[in-house]
Amino acid sequence: MPLNISDNLPAVRILEDENIFVMKETRALHQDIRPLQILIFNLMPVKITTETQILRLLSNTPLQVEITLIYTKMHLSKNTPREHLDAFYKTFDDVSRHKYDGMIITGAPIEHLEFEQVDYWEEMTRIMKWADHHVTSTMFICWASQAGLYYHYGIPKYMVGEKIFGVFNHRIYNKTNILMRGFDDEFLAPHSRYTEVRREDIEKVSELEILADSDEAGIYLVASRDLKRVFVTGHSEYDPLTLKSEYDRDIAKGLDIRVPKNYFPHDDPLKQPMVRWRSHANLLFSNWLNYCVYQITPYILENGGKPDTA
Repeated sequence: MPLNISDNLPAVRILEDENIFVMKETRALHQDIRPLQILIFNLMPVKITTETQILRLLSNTPLQVEITLIYTKMHLSKNTPREHLDAFYKTFDDVSRHKYDGMIITGAPIEHLEFEQVDYWEEMTRIMKWADHHVTSTMFICWASQAGLYYHYGIPKYMVGEKIFGVFNHRIYNKTNILMRGFDDEFLAPHSRYTEVRREDIEKVSELEILADSDEAGIYLVASRDLKRVFVTGHSEYDPLTLKSEYDRDIAKGLDIRVPKNYFPHDDPLKQPMVRWRSHANLLFSNWLNYCVYQITPYILENGGKPDTA
């Protein structure tokens, strides 16, 4: 089933070229079905790229999904045209009276800051608090996962000596958790970060379960036991060339950065990267959408985030 998104969103043409079924807004209005209402809180500077990456993964299920994009009022992106934000984005104030089946909060390149130093931290905490009663399940990605673990459970983040950068092998800890349904015992996923959360801090919180980690990259996937909050420390949504773009950008800045691990053939940045995480990425997002959102959310969203009893 298709994504239901605005006719003119730049991602439409890219996704259609990839043979992904996109139902434009004008056609969706003529279907008698309630699509899942998914809110994407996009904190990334280059918002159009991130939109496309996430929409690509949300498309791979039998569910119809209607997307609402929001951004922070406190920090205006310099890397996304203002006309794009005006045309396709809302603010939290615009959506705060509504309820949503699911929400995705993206990462942001602000790891060097303490959470309270982030200029939109107060706005973000309002949204995370609001989601407890207005969203069935929230997925936090990369920096947002650390922010969510800190806000909800007091779990700190730590700087690492060398950037965790590349594609890493992961193991599963609970094969019976429905979020892990269909996963292989080991799988690959990209990471790109200078900070981490640690197992010993998470294990002190009985509400949380560690679902996957990596010997090299550390904790990868954590979820609350009711699956209302899912924390992904890596970037399964990344395109084939995203890590290359980040590497080239850092080299151009003169930063002392190593070639991303397990990414370029023979660690040669002149060679085309091999994509080895796509199947896991699709499975993670489809499991979240199906089991954490669709199977739990009420048909009538105003029921307060509780399943219908009729």
